[in-house]
Amino acid sequence: MSQTVCIGANTLGYPQGGGHRWVYLNWALGLRALGCDVIWLEAVRPGAAGDEVRAQVDALKCHLEPYGLADSVALFWCGESLPAAALDLDAATEADLLLNFRYGTPATVVSRFRRSVLVDIDPGLLQVWMSAGQICVARHDLYFSTGETVGRPGARFPDAGLSWQYTPPCVALDRWPQSRAAEDAPFTTVSHWYMDEWIEDENGEFYRNDKQSGFMPLLDLPSRTSQPLELALCLGNDGERVELEERGWRVRHSYEVTSTPWDYQRFIQTSRGEFSCVKPSCVRLQNAWISDRTLCYLASGKPAVIEHTGPSEFLPDAAGLFRFRTVDEAVRCLDMVAAEYERQCGLARALAEEFFDAGKVVGHVLERAVA
Repeated sequence: MSQTVCIGANTLGYPQGGGHRWVYLNWALGLRALGCDVIWLEAVRPGAAGDEVRAQVDALKCHLEPYGLADSVALFWCGESLPAAALDLDAATEADLLLNFRYGTPATVVSRFRRSVLVDIDPGLLQVWMSAGQICVARHDLYFSTGETVGRPGARFPDAGLSWQYTPPCVALDRWPQSRAAEDAPFTTVSHWYMDEWIEDENGEFYRNDKQSGFMPLLDLPSRTSQPLELALCLGNDGERVELEERGWRVRHSYEVTSTPWDYQRFIQTSRGEFSCVKPSCVRLQNAWISDRTLCYLASGKPAVIEHTGPSEFLPDAAGLFRFRTVDEAVRCLDMVAAEYERQCGLARALAEEFFDAGKVVGHVLERAVA
């Protein structure tokens, strides 16, 4: 008999986030590949109007329909079922396992599942938030993190009193085949730009934690490389776009080119590769994290040039994946990719196949979760 796994997702209030949907889709498709039945569980914002909820559910089902998951959506509101065109909470909690990515899922919901696993996709930050009492996470049976250094000796952040196991993020390889791009295609990435997120460091000082801050030291990079660079961003105003374009960046609004899962996939697969910085917290905390977005580039046979987030036991620094620390290193990495592009494309796909295959990753988590 196949297992039923409920994925605790967090996308309902962000219907324009095609890439955000893929965070959970890759896990869901990995489960399906293993023969599991999947329930997609979302929380409804307290106070949300009925028309708003119906529109959000319709958008979610539309986005999940091509992947055979449209009829698997379940909803809850403040720990209770919510009447809507979706499964109810009682149906969801009949699952054998809750694979939960939504940190704020109430204990009244988590406790109804036979087994529960929390998956941390904000390594370092989640532990800081929990330790500071900024977020309350319900008790789960097991805790996994996508940061290699979480809970390890020498980590630059607390473990919040929990035992964390490492799991890499994953990508559904059959849904992300290798894809060739035009010769003049740019290196790209997709991101929010400015967010009002401030983190307190070990000295009690606060720093801004958004992609704009992460990119600041490299804003002049386009003038130092012959490789075209393009950003798909959720920008706050036209002035930010003008400033970036004046520095040589190509800029597109992310809602125009990545608002559905298939638009997001098209954007990545028509890119030459990825170039991206990370939020400052990843560098400061040295969480050894890699983005689920980067995995989609790698699986598509796109080399990725990304900022270094700490020592890893398996991530390469110059083979399909290039990790830079300074603007000079970023320039060299882009030059190295361009010099042997076809070889680096093959190495990118091989890296995804070896370490991030959704079937393998999800299978290992399930083995530990139901042992």
